[in-house]
Amino acid sequence: MNIHEYQAKQILAKYGVAVPKSKIAFTPAEAEEASKEFLGEGKGSVCVVKAQIHAGGRGKAGGVKLARSHEEVGQIAKELLGKVLVTHQTGPQGKEVKKVLVEEGCQIEKELYLGLVVDRSTNKVVLMASTEGGMEIEEVAARTPEKIIKEFVDPAVGLIPFQGRKLAFKLGIDKSLVGKAVKFMTGLYNAFICSDCSMAEINPLVVTKGGEIIALDAKISFDDNALFRHKEIEGMRDLDEEDPKEVAASRFNLNYISLDGSIGCMVNGAGLAMATMDMIKLSGGSPANFLDVGGGAGKEQVTAAFKLIMSDPNVKALLVNIFGGIMRCDIIAEGIIAAAKDVGVNVPLVVRLQGTNVDQGRKLLASSGLNIITAEKMDEAAQKAVASIK
Repeated sequence: MNIHEYQAKQILAKYGVAVPKSKIAFTPAEAEEASKEFLGEGKGSVCVVKAQIHAGGRGKAGGVKLARSHEEVGQIAKELLGKVLVTHQTGPQGKEVKKVLVEEGCQIEKELYLGLVVDRSTNKVVLMASTEGGMEIEEVAARTPEKIIKEFVDPAVGLIPFQGRKLAFKLGIDKSLVGKAVKFMTGLYNAFICSDCSMAEINPLVVTKGGEIIALDAKISFDDNALFRHKEIEGMRDLDEEDPKEVAASRFNLNYISLDGSIGCMVNGAGLAMATMDMIKLSGGSPANFLDVGGGAGKEQVTAAFKLIMSDPNVKALLVNIFGGIMRCDIIAEGIIAAAKDVGVNVPLVVRLQGTNVDQGRKLLASSGLNIITAEKMDEAAQKAVASIK
């Protein structure tokens, strides 16, 4: 699960990570009012207005702008709110801006990168840092991998001060600020572990001319399987930022991801689903989705899966590929028949069943009265699905 920048900074602040003062705004008037805390006599001379969407690259897309007056803040907010922002992470469809963050400005001396992810090869959390702050870490890794510094954290002891100091010196942070840097890294690591994060990224991490170390931007994502432990974080979920079909799928415990092909897929098991998609591509077609109904799918889940797939106007054929291991094929067949009749499938339907009670399942499909194209092998099913469109 992803959250917005302003939410990420709220979490980080609880763990002692230094963040700029800021306020969220949903209208130009709210943004202008919020800026009065950061702009004016005895305060700063500049503040920042940031579009809040679940995507990186906002600055390059015009979603982050400086303002030097309250009126300018309101005008920028008016331009951003309701705008569809297109970045390298949103895809060409972009995302609509529904809120902006008004934040105090700061005098930047140096921009750095700091991030935490789980390294599956070592089963440890890795703290990554780079002097190339403000750039996408993927770009840095591709062009100048030697500029990425890594520290692997032993889960038994956590991040130790020595590791923080080592990173700080490698980043070229002044000796007088190393203590602040270690405190920052420790707070970020504690936030990561205690909140069950899967990724936490500070880009840029800035050293100010006044000698402060601040998270100028923050991006955090969480392990969905651990959200039951963090109801307050789960409440931060913004459904407007997610694919409506994927949100609907989660309500039925379906693993669904939209793609841009024309053959809808309904499969049980993630591995079989990936293999099915590969086979469709090998046969000259393109999958419209990844959909894993799980090993114990019932009629309700199968019906929900059919509805999800058929709600995509790009779907020209539907391929059901089920291996009856835990679930019997006759039960699956009954669910497919009921779902097809309930939803009203108006595209070619190809079904491949294998496993427990497969003969009974195939008999049920044959006697259903539905126009179902059956197949015994996966490659045969994929080929028939592709051919049905052509």
